[in-house]
Amino acid sequence: MIAALRGGRPMVARIGVASTLLLLCSLFFCVPSLDAQSAQDLHNELEQMKQQYAQKVAELESRIATLEKQNASIAAATQQNTVTVTDLQTEALRHAEGPADKLTRDERTQIEQQDAVNAPRYDLVRDAEMEIAKLKQQAKLFEFHGYLRSGAGINSEGGQMVAFQAPGAGAKYRLGNEADTYAELTLVNNWINSQHETDKAWLKTTVTVQADTTQSTNYASTDKFRFREAFVQMGNLLESHPEAKFWAGERYYRRVNIDINDFYILDTAGYGGGVEDLNLNFAKTSLAYFIGAHEDINTGSGRYVKNMLDARLYDIKAPLGKVGLWYDYSFSKGGTTTDTNTDIASVGGWALGFTHTRTEWLGGYHRFTFQYGEGAAANFNSGTADPTPFLPDAKTYRVTESVVLQPSKVFAIQPLVIYQEQSTGHPDEGNATWLSFGARPVIFFNQHVSLAFEPGFDRTKSPTGAYEGWVRKFTIAPQIGAGREFFSRPVLRAFVTYANWSDGLKGYVGGPVYKDKTSGWNFGVQAETWW
Repeated sequence: MIAALRGGRPMVARIGVASTLLLLCSLFFCVPSLDAQSAQDLHNELEQMKQQYAQKVAELESRIATLEKQNASIAAATQQNTVTVTDLQTEALRHAEGPADKLTRDERTQIEQQDAVNAPRYDLVRDAEMEIAKLKQQAKLFEFHGYLRSGAGINSEGGQMVAFQAPGAGAKYRLGNEADTYAELTLVNNWINSQHETDKAWLKTTVTVQADTTQSTNYASTDKFRFREAFVQMGNLLESHPEAKFWAGERYYRRVNIDINDFYILDTAGYGGGVEDLNLNFAKTSLAYFIGAHEDINTGSGRYVKNMLDARLYDIKAPLGKVGLWYDYSFSKGGTTTDTNTDIASVGGWALGFTHTRTEWLGGYHRFTFQYGEGAAANFNSGTADPTPFLPDAKTYRVTESVVLQPSKVFAIQPLVIYQEQSTGHPDEGNATWLSFGARPVIFFNQHVSLAFEPGFDRTKSPTGAYEGWVRKFTIAPQIGAGREFFSRPVLRAFVTYANWSDGLKGYVGGPVYKDKTSGWNFGVQAETWW
């Protein structure tokens, strides 16, 4: 209709033609009456009809003109009300150059919404996909691992909680007995072949920072931070041994521990380099070289150091599990100290170990270890021992048995036994002994709620006869955590701990607050996790 109205003049012409035809028809039907009318009457009638038709045509033209004006107004309003993002941005800039209150919050919001609505959908999808791809790539390249525990507690005397540990013991039973906040934060970056695909080499760096605080305040001057790992590792270099890994730097090297008392059976962490996981078909092997320096002793050769060569065979198939063998040779060069002018003799030493591990046993595993060491290797780690004249005769042997059992989703337990004897090599001293046994049973009520217990017993004896006795500790700890496995973490726990000890250890257990006592309590809360 609008199109018809826009062609106003042709329509008027059509109306004129129709009027003429109508007039002719009227004349045709009125022919009989011409005889009865005079010429003047006919003329008058024709003039009157002309006037009527002219009036009708004028009315129609007026209506057409009105409709055309309305159509033009609609078109103009439509054009005026069509606002583009560019128009809005231009308007926003014009307002921004003027007084600040001219551009309202609603106007700014409208600009942003129009900008988002008018953005090409293809571009948005493409940009999102590119960002997702970048994030996926970064996730493959970068890894973040760690361990932490933290909590708070008080002792039965009203002060800060203390740890109950026997003197001369290599560890303590941990549950409800850790009076510190401790963390290890490990950052890993995969530089090449983050997926460790078998057809090309891979390369990564690892850095670990350790934090240890006394839980006094969160900015205490006694808080300690250490750099524990900083090494580079590369693998799949040898076509004949694709599993072999080469490394150099500072690292935790193939450590073995028992969790519930955090005792490291083998802890050869330190500075060095080597190769590991060489496949010999019947076993895997690793070879590493470490250097440990004594911070306080200097000779003409520099700092007093211990050189350690560590060799291992592992994953050897055996009845009921797998067997591993460990050998260590250590050597420290002597000299004359620069501060006290004392002569230090050169000393060597060796150590060996055996482990039998049964994996996937009753929901857990079983591990037995035996170790023996002499001289500079008697401490079973890369650190230097004090260079006494008796160090060549120093000896240590150790036997451990640890198990994790979880026969059902309701119950799990880790028991352990440790026995160790050490000799400093001094002819006037006896052997230091340490016997420890304990367990941590856990009862799971559902997916997130459990109850843990931990009884532990340690008996120690000093080589000089300064002390001899035992410590008993018992903890009960309701827990909420991530799952119903023995090693499910994170976990939150409240705890009550009771410990008592023999008179032979009075003054050696519990710190100053319990120096004249033979028993004590701890109460507190703790969080623990690793990832």
